[in-house]
Amino acid sequence: METENKKILLVEDDPNFGTVLKDYLAMNDYNVTHAKNGMEGFEKFKKDDFDLCILDVMMPYKDGFTLAKEIREKNKEVPIIFLTAKALKEDVMKGYKVGADDYLNKPFDSEVLLMKIKAIMQRKTTDSVADSKEFEFQIGNFFLNSKLRFLSYKKEDPVKLSPKENDLLRLLALHKNDLMPRELALTKIWRDDNYFTSRSMDVYIAKLRKYLSKDDGVEIINIHGEGFRLVVKDEVDH
Repeated sequence: METENKKILLVEDDPNFGTVLKDYLAMNDYNVTHAKNGMEGFEKFKKDDFDLCILDVMMPYKDGFTLAKEIREKNKEVPIIFLTAKALKEDVMKGYKVGADDYLNKPFDSEVLLMKIKAIMQRKTTDSVADSKEFEFQIGNFFLNSKLRFLSYKKEDPVKLSPKENDLLRLLALHKNDLMPRELALTKIWRDDNYFTSRSMDVYIAKLRKYLSKDDGVEIINIHGEGFRLVVKDEVDH
């Protein structure tokens, strides 16, 4: 996933720490706006569109929780990561209640923060892909109509897919020639991510492979530990 041009609002009242963190994130291709307190942070938030907010909890004028509430009133989707010096359970619970996506206790490893940012942004991106309204897909010589659950090959009569086969193939088609994360399918289709649903999904992948075997240019590749990739060879080669 490209990090370039992704905008981050960093609200941190410690000037030294704030500057170091801003520079570190900028070095990793993020476009960072630094505010010195909660009031300034909210003013900056209203003036721009941010992909993620990093908020210090303890700040003068307006603390991170209050700021997060105000941000949530304006934007329910933007991810929020809290930075806190006190690892109190009540604080953590309070943070999640106001809509935090993640938490980091100071001092923290900056690489861990980077990984958390990437994971959160990736999740938001894949979620928006999965929630798209698209329902007609050309997959090599196959045509999928996911509203009617019909999969047709060339001029042959269409096959009626089961609801889960249909949802899984649609999700793969939305990520065509790209990784479809295993967790995304499990949470979107099975509403659960555990060993048994994971095994169940493998059974459905095997069924879809059988359907798609008529076209040599189409295959579902297993990316170990990550997910699956619906590869349409003609489209990769061109």
